[in-house]
Amino acid sequence: MSKGHHLSEIIDALTALSGKLVPESFIYDFLTCFGLPKATIARLKGAGGVNLAKKEGCTLLKTKVYFEPLRADLLKAATPMQAIEAAQKDSRIAANKPRFLIATDFKTLAAFDTKRRDTVEFPIGDLHEHYTFFLPLAGMEKSTVHAEAEADVKAAENMAKLYDLIRADNPPKNREERHALNVFLTRLLFCYFAEDTEIFPDKSFTSAVESYTQPDGSDLDAFLKQLFLHLNTEKKARNKTPQHLVCFDYVNGGLFSDTHARQSAVPTFSTKSRQKLIELGTKSWKEINPDIFGSMFQGVVDDEMRAELGMHYTSVPNIMKVIKALFLDELYDELEKAKGSETKLKKLLGRLYRLRIFDPACGSGNFLIIAYKELRRLEMAVFKALEKVENCSLLTEPQAGFDGVGFRPAIEQPALTLSQASLRLPGIHVSQFYGIELDDFAHEVAILALWLAEHQMNLEFKAAFGNAPASLPLKDGANIVRGDATHLAWNSVCPQAEGHEVFVIGNPPYSGARKQTAEQKECVRRCYGDDPEHKDADLISCWFLKGAAMLRDQSIRVAFVTTNSICQGDHVAILWPRVAAAGAEIAFAYPSFKWTNNAKGAATVTCAIIGLRCRSSEAKWIYSDGLKVQVKNINAYLANAADIIIEKRRAPISERPEAVMGSMARDGGHLILEREERDQLLNAHPEAQPLVRSLAGANEFVNGKPRWCLWITNGQLELARSIPPIADRIRKVEQFRRASTANTTNGYASIPHQFAQRAHHEGHSFIIPKMSPESRPYLPVGLLNSSTIITDLALTIYNSELWVLALISSRMHMVWLRAVAGRFGDEGLRYSTTICYNNFPFPILDAAQKRELERMAENILHTRESFPGKIIAWLYDPVTMPPELLAAHQALDQAVEQCYRPKPFNSDEDRLEYLFALYEQMTAAEAGELFAPPATNKAKAKTKKS
Repeated sequence: MSKGHHLSEIIDALTALSGKLVPESFIYDFLTCFGLPKATIARLKGAGGVNLAKKEGCTLLKTKVYFEPLRADLLKAATPMQAIEAAQKDSRIAANKPRFLIATDFKTLAAFDTKRRDTVEFPIGDLHEHYTFFLPLAGMEKSTVHAEAEADVKAAENMAKLYDLIRADNPPKNREERHALNVFLTRLLFCYFAEDTEIFPDKSFTSAVESYTQPDGSDLDAFLKQLFLHLNTEKKARNKTPQHLVCFDYVNGGLFSDTHARQSAVPTFSTKSRQKLIELGTKSWKEINPDIFGSMFQGVVDDEMRAELGMHYTSVPNIMKVIKALFLDELYDELEKAKGSETKLKKLLGRLYRLRIFDPACGSGNFLIIAYKELRRLEMAVFKALEKVENCSLLTEPQAGFDGVGFRPAIEQPALTLSQASLRLPGIHVSQFYGIELDDFAHEVAILALWLAEHQMNLEFKAAFGNAPASLPLKDGANIVRGDATHLAWNSVCPQAEGHEVFVIGNPPYSGARKQTAEQKECVRRCYGDDPEHKDADLISCWFLKGAAMLRDQSIRVAFVTTNSICQGDHVAILWPRVAAAGAEIAFAYPSFKWTNNAKGAATVTCAIIGLRCRSSEAKWIYSDGLKVQVKNINAYLANAADIIIEKRRAPISERPEAVMGSMARDGGHLILEREERDQLLNAHPEAQPLVRSLAGANEFVNGKPRWCLWITNGQLELARSIPPIADRIRKVEQFRRASTANTTNGYASIPHQFAQRAHHEGHSFIIPKMSPESRPYLPVGLLNSSTIITDLALTIYNSELWVLALISSRMHMVWLRAVAGRFGDEGLRYSTTICYNNFPFPILDAAQKRELERMAENILHTRESFPGKIIAWLYDPVTMPPELLAAHQALDQAVEQCYRPKPFNSDEDRLEYLFALYEQMTAAEAGELFAPPATNKAKAKTKKS
């Protein structure tokens, strides 16, 4: 995509074109709207287009577009749609592989997307309303969103309800008993699945429970114990089988074995829980995704265990985002290109059979399950494409020595024709799937869930081709290893063989440095070595380091769902230089987005998806707002910008005053006064008035909750000690500080009448909240008078000019914060001096620019004051923000952005790209390197010249 052609610019250009159509130049004007290089357009004009089949005026740009105008003067009678249909059949056009076929009579326009096989037709005056159809011309692909299956959600809810009833009858006393309940529910889920998918006779399990147990549930546990023993006993080892169990075959596979004594427990039942168990059996479990195991698992595992293992169940839509971007979309593109060619289709099958999918934090197997099912469906699509190829031959099963590919030349062995579909067998196996999981139960569930996925896909295969492998007994196949992924050598779990491709996927555990257990801290230390920075690293960064180290060429690629915190704040400098040192780069990314999963009681999480590969000249993609946009580079902040690391900076990069942390009390609360305490003190001792100041931190400023404090200078100490309530508070502060185990706090016991750390200066000040919700359109910055003490929960700039307030209140600054600021749980952006403020780049301003910004800042402050009684949180909530205040900020934005460049910015992505470029140039200048500044305003040009 040409630089500067963002979505809003494309829409504006198409709108202008729709209102002023010039037939002779339409196709060139149209392509210009999507940012095609001017040189390309010029060459196209110079060549006079391409005249195909003597169709005068037709234009063909290879791989991009074929255009056919239908004009009366060219004596063409076909409609635009008829012209498109004819163009689809023209082999000369197809040989040039244009993405779009477009035809118009300048009343109606018809177009065909040759990749998506999609068609549109509309009045040409509505061209701007159909911009999304043509966005691939600008490097943007419409991404496909996969929704959760309704059956999965309902199944999870029903399982949770049954669990609640069983737990009420059988309160687990410890983790071991809860684990036994997990195992029982896994077996139960298998039985539901088996009776709906031809493993057991139809509804045989539910019917047996209803027919052979008492309504009060008193004997249901005994019945289930007998059934589970039967399912774990081979036919040859059985004695006389009870008649009511004859229909159930031997299952094996470890599911019903009593390898662990704790797994043999079956809970007792009541009337309600038995009825719920039967009710669940009446539901259809055939279409359930096996990833329901993950949902059930997270819904019943105890909170302590969940926190320790860092388990994050990932929903199907988010798994699809990972595997589509990493390999699935590419494989389907290869299928489209291979259709009609037996050689290419068989080559694609060979590639599929040499894939290895590896999840080094697999949990209950969700990623592996979905990847397996999608690859099986792709294999079926290849088989169907082969059916359409004449004289293609197919063997009954894969042959040894051919690496799993079941195709051979007919001369080597008598072959079957593709019409004999009932003899065809799949070649993708669960043995191509690898995983590591720490928890024993999840490890067992992953193996079983992959088998369920295999059975489901065999049923789909049978429905399509008439034959499938046998269902029972279960066979171990997936290579799931139980262990610590940060300790194990990944190559030993998933060997990298010549000719194979390895795709590493997953949703590893996140845990910030302050929340890690001792074991997790040791995992991080092991991955980072003796580097002291590992103390601030998130647990998930270990997976990125090990994944980057695994890359050796383009046959290995990595993609993880991750906490977005590794791309923000201080963590960028901790992790990403190490990833780059391993020779890795970001190939694609889904920047920060919120998602939930099917799991019971799951919380919303803000995450990102990041794909890694060895450095390459191949395309890079950012997925955002339903679009797939090709970009030049993706840096550690997941922005289309150079590979820049925003390091901590002690002083501002641009000319402006320093921001500092407010004053810290460390007083045990004894120097702080609530309204009632202040009033009582001043009513009893009016002479204390000079010792009392307003107090403002983030909460006081944003939420309008005023407090006060005792602010006592050394010269006022005698007065303070003469007032008994204040003298008492001073004494308590001294006691609190002396009792502290922190040496620094102990040292402040010598000045108990004062805040421990004092930043206050007389004069006005700007207050900047340390925490601010990311949803706010702007960072709220306040102007306070000299009498107010700002706490350490906010940053402050003392005695500064108002143009500084304007800059940090602007949209440009907010865009910068969203990219580089750290996060703090659900509280949003974490504003820091060293990362956010000091590194924020902006040009040197002349006097006129400063005056204009000050005028805009005053307008914002006055507009706020026109809403008396409204707190800052309300004023800056995106839902309640008054239109007048929004307009004042937008006027400020325009003035600030004019300081950067005369040309308006089209989007926040455009703004961020510019800010990163300016930051890169400023840091290069500091290092004495030469650079060409973006000549966008007079101030910068003058600075460079001098």
